[in-house]
Amino acid sequence: MSGPRPLAGVRVLDLSRVLAGPWSGQLLADYGADVIKVERPEVGDDTRAWGPPWWGDKAERMSAYYLSCNRGKRSVAVDIASAEGADFVRTLARGADVVLENYKVGQLARYGLDYGSLSALNPRLVYCSVTGYGQDGPYAQAAGYDFAIQATGGLMSVTGEKDGTPGSEPQKVGVAVADLFTGLYATTAVLAALRQAEHSGRGCHIDAALLDVQVAMLANQASNHLVGGITPRRMGNAHANVVPYQVLPTQDGHIVLAVGNDGQFARFCQLAGRPEVAQDPRFVTNSARIEQRDQLIPIIAGWMLERTTQQWCDLLEPNAVPCAPILELPQVFEHRQVVHRGMKAPLIDSQGRSMPLVANPMRFNGQRAMAPQAPPQIDEHGDAIRQAVANGQGWPAR
Repeated sequence: MSGPRPLAGVRVLDLSRVLAGPWSGQLLADYGADVIKVERPEVGDDTRAWGPPWWGDKAERMSAYYLSCNRGKRSVAVDIASAEGADFVRTLARGADVVLENYKVGQLARYGLDYGSLSALNPRLVYCSVTGYGQDGPYAQAAGYDFAIQATGGLMSVTGEKDGTPGSEPQKVGVAVADLFTGLYATTAVLAALRQAEHSGRGCHIDAALLDVQVAMLANQASNHLVGGITPRRMGNAHANVVPYQVLPTQDGHIVLAVGNDGQFARFCQLAGRPEVAQDPRFVTNSARIEQRDQLIPIIAGWMLERTTQQWCDLLEPNAVPCAPILELPQVFEHRQVVHRGMKAPLIDSQGRSMPLVANPMRFNGQRAMAPQAPPQIDEHGDAIRQAVANGQGWPAR
């Protein structure tokens, strides 16, 4: 597989585990960076054990979770708590452009692998620390996990069914969004810092905190509170600022109806055979529809039961009224657009086996940006990396 490599020549030392840091490392690898993943001897990244499901034979199986965030990397097993291991990492850091790590605040300083120590050896180094709560503050030493961050950071307070309805308790999102968003934010910060280092000759220390990211990604909900003085509540699948914009039942299931402006609402009513509703003063503008949500939604819900999900999609989509069926994962990967875009993108591992993976979603001039190397086994590249370091090569050639 060949594709765009805008970060060719950038060298990344990935000391991170689990998801946020590895997600950033995988993105950088997809964009062409040479990423060396440092793992604990024998056990490796925590997520290697987060199965089932597993991929590969029993002797060297890897969890599906691990596969999702570690392609494009070389793996070397190092005990960084030993003097020899710490010195080995320092040697790699001298030749690196970026270090990613997600240890507890202050932990790497014990081994001389903190930003201050490594930047003294390599002033151009961009050093990105990913933690739950940041490098300072009363919670800096607390362990941070996505689930806890979704709770503390307010996301669960606005996710789940409305109070008083069945199942009305706070809900986490179905994927680790605080981790994933932090990986994305960290990647953009790393790219900005690399640009700065090109001009100034100096790297920097990036402090990427899951809680900070979670608060930032509250977006309109946070703004609703800060501007309007309100406390947003759980609304199930409804939207705080747009109506109708929610899940509705149909004859044979459910549909997402996402009417984003007044023109779309008028077209929707016309197509539904009720054009007069769009002219009703109670519903003519989005602001009015928000005020009259409890009157409007039951009316629309009755309309939706007149057709199947597919019939509504066939009617609304060609007329620019946003809607969508709710697909399960097998259907997602069978969807014509997902298939056409090549989002299921297997890679061949070192033993010639096809490994099922999800592609990087970005394209450059029509070409998919995705590292061609499959996620590595523990220490898969260790011997070659150790030999190169022992020979004084510094950063080993890929």
